[in-house]
Amino acid sequence: MQIFRPGANTVAKLVLACLGVVPVLAVGLAYQIVGSPYITVQNVTRNQPVPFSHEHHVGGLGLDCRYCHTSVEKARFAGLPPTETCMTCHSQIWTNAEMLEPVRASLAENKPIHWQRVNQLPDYVYFDHSIHVAKGVACTTCHGPIDQMKLTRQAAPLTMQWCLDCHRDPAKGIGPREAVFDPGAKPLVNDEEQGRKLVESYHIRTDHLTDCSICHR
Repeated sequence: MQIFRPGANTVAKLVLACLGVVPVLAVGLAYQIVGSPYITVQNVTRNQPVPFSHEHHVGGLGLDCRYCHTSVEKARFAGLPPTETCMTCHSQIWTNAEMLEPVRASLAENKPIHWQRVNQLPDYVYFDHSIHVAKGVACTTCHGPIDQMKLTRQAAPLTMQWCLDCHRDPAKGIGPREAVFDPGAKPLVNDEEQGRKLVESYHIRTDHLTDCSICHR
């Protein structure tokens, strides 16, 4: 008496194949999802209390990054400008603009504006702006064409892999220190010789840049 039908062998082979293939596909799919903009929020524009335009202030008026982000060269955090910095200009121009009402209210009530952070790293990640600036990493390397953004968005994925790519080969992500705050600055991706020279002159030690303790302290 025949217990299994003729097609049972084919079914069994398919089941065995799925047992090996499905976990691999699941891991690959999970990896793609974790690195997707849906998770990393890359290119997502956040709602802000005031529609501040870097395109206007940086690209148009030519404001230096350090005018607002005063601690970027000496601290972990680049810093956000106090309301008084905004009112340096806006006490004289666009004084009655409706969109600037939150700025005027902040000054009158002595309460800071609650900006939504655009580039947000997890709490377990240690990042220091000052060391990157000192080693020739331009603002645009991580923040993208900020001078062209009407509203600020996260230009890079900010994933661990993205950081490690630069830490493994910093010559591709750095440039002259004098160009760090230039909105048109670009990393030396296609100039390996100059990149290697800068790595040497900046005393960048690549032997430990991928150690866990560099970013996780």
